[in-house]
Amino acid sequence: MRALTWHGKQDVRMETVPDPQIVNPRDAIIEVTATAICGSDLHLYNAVIPGLLPGDILGHEFMGRVVEVGPKSTLKKGDRVVVPFTISCGSCFFCSQQLYSACDNSNPVEKQEASELLYGHPVSGLFGFSHMTGGYPGGQAEYVRVPFSDVGPIVIPDGVPDEQVLFLSDILPTGWMAADNCDIRDGDTVVVWGCGPVGLFAIQSALLMGAGQVIAIDHYPGRLDLARKLGAKVIDFRQTHVLEALMEMTGGIGPDAVIDAVGMESHGFSPDNMLDTVKQKVGIGADRIHALRMALMAVRKGGRVSIPGVYGGMADKFPMGALMEKGLQVRTGQTHVQKYTQQLLDRILEGEIDTTFLISHRLSLEDAPTGYKNFYGQQNDWTKVVLKPGAARQEARDA
Repeated sequence: MRALTWHGKQDVRMETVPDPQIVNPRDAIIEVTATAICGSDLHLYNAVIPGLLPGDILGHEFMGRVVEVGPKSTLKKGDRVVVPFTISCGSCFFCSQQLYSACDNSNPVEKQEASELLYGHPVSGLFGFSHMTGGYPGGQAEYVRVPFSDVGPIVIPDGVPDEQVLFLSDILPTGWMAADNCDIRDGDTVVVWGCGPVGLFAIQSALLMGAGQVIAIDHYPGRLDLARKLGAKVIDFRQTHVLEALMEMTGGIGPDAVIDAVGMESHGFSPDNMLDTVKQKVGIGADRIHALRMALMAVRKGGRVSIPGVYGGMADKFPMGALMEKGLQVRTGQTHVQKYTQQLLDRILEGEIDTTFLISHRLSLEDAPTGYKNFYGQQNDWTKVVLKPGAARQEARDA
């Protein structure tokens, strides 16, 4: 089959690789009909997440049609399914608490040591990511093996276009959980740092949950325009003193809740962030936390902090004093996708949530390297890239 493989910093290639096979009784094989490039993939593209090997297959946002099942899978051949990026067994202590992204059984034992050393506990398995998270082949491919297929995938009714439901795999539930972690009360002011796909869905979700006003912070005009169309007030951080503006917009109190939808590659113009950037480039510091620092300083006393942005290692100059003295509540983590997919699918089918507004480009799977290059280098115009593996297959069949 054809798949997108990682070979180093900003070096991704389309290659022919072996087809996946059923390994365990609960496995299924999915023929991918749509997949997407995620902002988290750019951390891999820029080689700031450790634990990838040359030839690893990328991609964790995908859906498709079931073509083969193990004897204990609950799926049927021909089912259309969206697959969560988090791999979860469904029966361990954490899965039983709906903490699906903390699954104890989805990261193979031989892969757990690195994450246990770095984080204190082994982390769960993810598609198309680091070997610290299991090293599972990802979905930017023609076919994918899906472990625990009786737990993760959600079956999609025929007639619903792929693009309406594809983002159930990650960014829609991630944006929803980001807002849910804010414990939003009617009339709250919620501030979202970053108007990428997760930030935009967090804005949409916060408004649906009753936020009185949502303020979006970014510097790309196109993304700020999308946030404005969703109903957010916007701040261009390159033209505005963010903390002063937020105090003015909240009557001197500060926002009730803040969301860092940027993560470990945030940009800014402070000396602290310059040092973060240098340390990240030379490999002695994994995370740039400029957006998170701003969020912690901005939120009101007793406020809530939600961190869906990906962080991978250690960070300097974390404002622990502000966290403690202001009595802040912090919630973060990889998304418990399976907890949210059914309710979000229902909202999509009822027309309450639109998931297609942020798609800017549609490419064949073969054009994935171009998609990565432009998604990283032209973020104002390339807001979301959807890849279609089926296009090449159909051309081959027609030939």
